[in-house]
Amino acid sequence: MSKILYIQTSGLDTPERLYAPFILAMTARAMDVEAEIYFMIKGVTVVKKGEAEKVKLGSFPSLKEVMDQAIAAGVKMYVCEQSTQLLGIARGEFISPAVIAGAGTVNDLALEADSVITF
Repeated sequence: MSKILYIQTSGLDTPERLYAPFILAMTARAMDVEAEIYFMIKGVTVVKKGEAEKVKLGSFPSLKEVMDQAIAAGVKMYVCEQSTQLLGIARGEFISPAVIAGAGTVNDLALEADSVITF
């Protein structure tokens, strides 16, 4: 099976950049492609509990609704541990099923992926 890794570095301060990785990852899953999103730098703010509910642009559903659809489709999510430390966000502050992962994990995910896209 093919695999795509999406790396989300944009945070809540740029809401127009937050929907793309979830929508593309859901599309990948519909195409029977494995999809993973790795959140790093300000991107970790997107998966902090309670934050996605605050983002809604235009006629799109809330970011939380899109995120829930991606999770239901089987998209895997990882949160950069070093970025959480950089921004002072505690490990328990992130949604489930997002997994806290270190720098080695993103390198492994990128090496295993057929394609890597950054937002």
